[in-house]
This record gives sequence, C-alpha cells and structure tokens, in this order.
Amino acid sequence: ALVAALVLGRRVGFGREPMDPHDATMTVLGASLLWFGWFGFNAGSAITSGGLAANAFVVTNTAAAMAALTWMTVSWLHKGAPSVLGAAAGAVAGLVAITPASGYVDVSASILIGLGAGTFCYLGIQVTKRLRVDDALDVFGVHGVGGAWGALATGVFATVAVNSGAADGLVYGNPAQLGIQAIAVLASITYSAVMTF
Repeated sequence: ALVAALVLGRRVGFGREPMDPHDATMTVLGASLLWFGWFGFNAGSAITSGGLAANAFVVTNTAAAMAALTWMTVSWLHKGAPSVLGAAAGAVAGLVAITPASGYVDVSASILIGLGAGTFCYLGIQVTKRLRVDDALDVFGVHGVGGAWGALATGVFATVAVNSGAADGLVYGNPAQLGIQAIAVLASITYSAVMTF
C-alpha cells in the first residue's frame, strides 16, 4: 500500500482540505463486521474445534479490544480527544497484529500485542502523514505496521504451552525464533515493495 501510494501520488486537495471518512457510522459498522468475521478467520485456521481454536478466538478478541483502547488513549494524549473512528482503526490494527500470533500465544501476550498494535499503528499513520504520503485508507499504518509487529511479536511471545507443534519464542528461551520472524518480515516487505512497484 505504501509503494502504491507513492507511485500514484497525492489526491487533488490532499493537505489543503479535510479528507475524513464521510460516514462514520458505516465505518464503525464495517469495523464491527470485520471484528466478528475475524473470529472465523483466526479460530477457523485451527481446522478443529479444540483448545487451539478456542485460544485463537480469545486472543483475537483480547488483542482487538486492547488495541482499540490503546489507540483511543494515544489519540487522546496526542490530539486531546479520542474518537470512535480511532477506536475502529485500533480494533482493526489489533486484529491484523494478532493474526500471525493467534495460534501460538496466550492471553497475556495478546494484551501486549494489542498494546503494541494500538501504539505502533497510530504512530505509523502519523509518520506517513508527516511525510505527506497520501495513504487514503491508512492501509500501510494499520496493515503494514500491524502485520510486521504481529509477526515479530510471534517470535517474542510464542509458547509450546499453547501450540505443542510450534516453537517457543524469545520470552520462553528461544531467541532464534525472533530472528526467523524478522527475516520473514524483511523478506515480505522486500517482495511486496518490489512486486508492487
């Protein structure tokens, strides 16, 4: 999305006139539908109705809620007021960030992942705005930053207590997993940037 925004350039009037979403109600409704659908996306990836699917369901909800609260708090500190659109964006950021981790982390880690998603994604959007990049739907800030954070956080917080078929992360004594995740994130960024351009 970032490369596409750079290639396409800015919209007419960008930076000179407000370009807020024209229908906050539909934006929040859309985010709510995404949140609900994400349960099937993450929990359904377990391909079973056992403990792994239940864990994925719970951590998905927890990370989204924490990211929404964090985004509103950071926005409040930055702009003086929270917004419902910020809560919606924060929830989606949390959903994006927990997706790579949902089958590997416990609830306490999902709180930290949501906290990071709300903070890092908000800051990512502020950086793109400061650089005057016209990312119309804040796709890079929410999905790019959130996805990278979630993939790295998996390397930090993964535990075999949740998924015995996986590896522990940094917190549980396996720093190599964070390195593997970092290489995967860099490879994904490189591939996406080159192929999009």
